[in-house]
Amino acid sequence: MTVRFSIIIPVYNERPTAGVLIDRVLKIPLEGIEKEIIIVEGASTDGTCELIRSYEGRPGVHVIYEDAPRGKGAAVRRGLARATGEILLIQDGDLEYDVVDYPRLLAPLLERRCDVVFGSRALDQAQRWQYRRFKGRWDRFYGLLVNWGGLFYTILFNLLYGTRLTDGATMFKLFRTEHLKKMVLRSNGFDYDWEIAAKLAKQGCRFLEVQIAYKARTRAEGKKIRFWRDGTRVLLAILRYRFAD
Repeated sequence: MTVRFSIIIPVYNERPTAGVLIDRVLKIPLEGIEKEIIIVEGASTDGTCELIRSYEGRPGVHVIYEDAPRGKGAAVRRGLARATGEILLIQDGDLEYDVVDYPRLLAPLLERRCDVVFGSRALDQAQRWQYRRFKGRWDRFYGLLVNWGGLFYTILFNLLYGTRLTDGATMFKLFRTEHLKKMVLRSNGFDYDWEIAAKLAKQGCRFLEVQIAYKARTRAEGKKIRFWRDGTRVLLAILRYRFAD
């Protein structure tokens, strides 16, 4: 029996990497899996929109164009409304996460060993939570801040929601689409990740982590997370959704 796998790819100003990433997603072989690729283009200004147009009409590919950038969480909601697969993944348009990990991430869900799979960067014993190591004084400081932030938020999330995650901030999360379809999602930014995780934890969903590969990029290479702005939103989301919807 074939399982449909929905892959939502929000892209905004990712011209250097979006095409490479989408081609890799299209080519990755997944036995017994039918891929549904939903690209949400966020009104980019660097030529990404023109690049995405070249994927229109390809089998299994749907393209949604936003008239203005509203944030990753908002883009995910647009893609989720279109998704028809039993299993769903949200894939960034850069190359930090490797699509070769798809089969390992899918396996626990296909075997019904859990309800949610997180691809953990911290399970790598050689690096643990220090998965951003950059050269240059400012980049090293930025990487350290974001590493510490991810560790702090993961510990806080575990304490509040009773989970045992090692990397709550990972992008690689696989869900049963039916669980997400039942939610009312409100977050527009990077805090959407934590809103989804919080609501799934409160529903009693079973979480499982799988080790993945990760290649961090710097701000100069297009990293969009801003420590204070996005960190504050994440903290508020973790606290808010523990005690309210």
